Amino acid sequence: FVVGHAGLYQALAMFAVAYFIIGMTVLSVCAIATNGALDAGGAYYMISRALGPEFGGSIGIMFFLANVCGSALYVLGLVEAVVDSFGIPPGQEAGTGVHVLPQSYWYELLYGTVLLALCLLVCLVGASIYAKATFLIFLIVAAVLGTILVSFFATRPLKVPIRLPDSNGTETDDGFFTGFSLNTLRENLGGAYGVDYTTGQMMSFSSVFAVMFNGCTGIMAGSNMSGDLKRPSYSIPRGTISAVLFTYLIYNLLAFLMCATCNRILLQKDYGFLRDISIFPPLVTVGIYAATLSAAMSNLIGASRILYALARDDLFGRALALAKKTSASGNPVMAVILSWLVVQVVLFSGKLNTIASVVTIFFLLVYATVNLACLALEWASAPNFRPTFRYFTWHTCLLGIAGCCVMMFLISPVSASASLGFLLLLLLALHYLSPSSTWGYISQALIFHQVRKYLLMLDVRKDHVKFWRPQMLLMVQNPRGSARLIDFVNDLKKSGLYVLGHVELQDLDKLPSDPLQPQQDSWLSLVDKLNVKAFVSLTLAPSVRHGVRQLLFTSGLGGMRPNTLVLGFYDDEAPQDGLARHPAFTSAREEVPLGFPPLRAPTTPKLLSAREYVGIVADALKMLRNVLLARQLESLDKAWELRRAASPPPTIHVWPVNLLRPESARYADTCSLFLLQMACVLNMARAWRRARLRLFLCVEAGTMPHAQEEKLRQLLKDLRIQAQIQLVPWDAITRLHWQTCQGPPGGPAEEEEEEEGVVNFPTNTAQVSDEYVCAANKLVLEQSPAPAVRFLYLPRPPADTSLYPLYLHQLELLTRGLGPTVLVHGVSAVTSTQL
Repeated sequence: FVVGHAGLYQALAMFAVAYFIIGMTVLSVCAIATNGALDAGGAYYMISRALGPEFGGSIGIMFFLANVCGSALYVLGLVEAVVDSFGIPPGQEAGTGVHVLPQSYWYELLYGTVLLALCLLVCLVGASIYAKATFLIFLIVAAVLGTILVSFFATRPLKVPIRLPDSNGTETDDGFFTGFSLNTLRENLGGAYGVDYTTGQMMSFSSVFAVMFNGCTGIMAGSNMSGDLKRPSYSIPRGTISAVLFTYLIYNLLAFLMCATCNRILLQKDYGFLRDISIFPPLVTVGIYAATLSAAMSNLIGASRILYALARDDLFGRALALAKKTSASGNPVMAVILSWLVVQVVLFSGKLNTIASVVTIFFLLVYATVNLACLALEWASAPNFRPTFRYFTWHTCLLGIAGCCVMMFLISPVSASASLGFLLLLLLALHYLSPSSTWGYISQALIFHQVRKYLLMLDVRKDHVKFWRPQMLLMVQNPRGSARLIDFVNDLKKSGLYVLGHVELQDLDKLPSDPLQPQQDSWLSLVDKLNVKAFVSLTLAPSVRHGVRQLLFTSGLGGMRPNTLVLGFYDDEAPQDGLARHPAFTSAREEVPLGFPPLRAPTTPKLLSAREYVGIVADALKMLRNVLLARQLESLDKAWELRRAASPPPTIHVWPVNLLRPESARYADTCSLFLLQMACVLNMARAWRRARLRLFLCVEAGTMPHAQEEKLRQLLKDLRIQAQIQLVPWDAITRLHWQTCQGPPGGPAEEEEEEEGVVNFPTNTAQVSDEYVCAANKLVLEQSPAPAVRFLYLPRPPADTSLYPLYLHQLELLTRGLGPTVLVHGVSAVTSTQL
């Protein structure tokens, strides 16, 4: 068939291309097969354990279908051979001699069913009888090949009559076996594609290659039996490589001998002519039957083993539960029967060459994925990938993938696209529906490899303010009381690093093992359930302050380190279990993760003092980290605030002035700009885009408020921040401050601050009274309508640690009753007006 249509040159080229693809794939198969213990499933087992359940399951189904269609293809080939030998010739009503079998679609389907039942019988008995049967078949085929090779030399030239049906009845032609002839060889060198007499279709390079490639797809026969071999890692490489070399030599030798001895008519119009030229014709018939029967059985038993492996791995749940059942000897009888049923359905296609292209594309897709699995393992550079077979590189894998993909689309672009689409659907279905596996995911190894490479390339010395983004470390004592805060900070991170930090107050010296390891899974499950893009960092420390210091020093890697510390507010409010009310748990009716302890009772003392809490803020500022203190964020119902249809839309109030230091109130210092940036970042988050920014400009009489407003408006324009500016007179409040403060502007307090300013840590000795702070709180509270969240300026803690409790008390007064509020102090330049 191949030589008759394609000629010797193109036939040799087809064999070279096919065996190049196969050779690259065999190297990958050998590498994976020698990298650990193999189990049932062959290529499916290799791919699933290397690439994970999604790829493994989808390719397993494709490979199952390839083997099923392949088995049907070989049964149909055997039917054609039987009909050629024993069928009643076209145009005759009754046969003579051995020609006794009627020919029609339904009769040929019946013959195929009987032959398939014979294959089923062998496969049902088990792998041992199959192995014995195939070895016997191998001996028969080897003997037949020997007689055929001798026949090319021993048989004298002869005329072979050919009778073929056509539209007018029966066409008669003569083919010639010329013996070795230079003229015959010259005539057969080039291609002469004609009509295939079995299907009536015009042949081309791609259609001939599709049929030919099915004669090369047996390379997985040994791999498919991996669960039945005693030493698969030893047998598969040696058996597969020797089989590939042997068949390649035989195919090339046969192609040359046929081209040199048979004319084109004989080659194209009688695919069974070897019987006519053989020195012992019946042996050729036996050989054809044996070879096709062996291939059909091989594919049937291969399909059953793949189906059994898929069922055992539970990737498709109950859909394949029946295929798990085995006999007492361990033979997966139900998988064999199910595979037989599917092959029986495929037999309805009728002709061998009709399904050849589909089978070929399925096999090519599987081979490409085997190469991909080996390539991924090689590129991941995992220390445990050390196969004993070393004759491969990532180049051979890549060449195998490229060869498979090119040939798929050359054979049939439509079938190739449909197969890839089907594969993609299976991938997506398994990704979302299949249970997680314990096989290990190659994607994790590849991601690790790439992330490490890119982290090394992320150079902190090349940081620029234009590309600054918030990288958050949120300290969480108990997630039960911080669910909405975790969600809120996730909106604030703007694609930056987000770390959930937790300090466990224990001493490792007094413990038998690390108590944090068992907690890790609960925290990771929480991150998944809340759908936040965060890492988890847990630490042991003698105090919370020491633990936060550790996390600030050690969290992150390379250029990805937290630049902003977020803390919940320190007050006397009883914590509420927000996790139980969170939509992630209420809508799915799932239980809250049990790894977290109950919330602290109001009467239970806190784990840290007010002084230690302010000390954490001071530590972070010394380490040049920005600080956010979040108060009453658990009362923020983001879903309600942002989805309510009422007009006007929800607002975000921004107060970029230091309300606790009215004498140094400026709008363009580093901290104010950082506060503006954080409010803008929140507004840019998808969930907050409906909200509107409202910026409050505190003005005094006689200070040209409109000029200040215009200046601020220009600043917002330069920073590309859209916000409504609202003027707020605060003469009465500042007057209250000067009446109660310890010294007028320019007094000793200011001088002391300037001296301390050398180390960039002002003493904040100019205290404000509680009366003033309450007035400032009232001023903020009076601005209506009430916003979804407020951003306020957080002053530095005082240098005098004895003033820490007073500092915290005044922050509490300032934010009392304001609802969700974020106090912000920035130490780094984060805004840019440049391109």
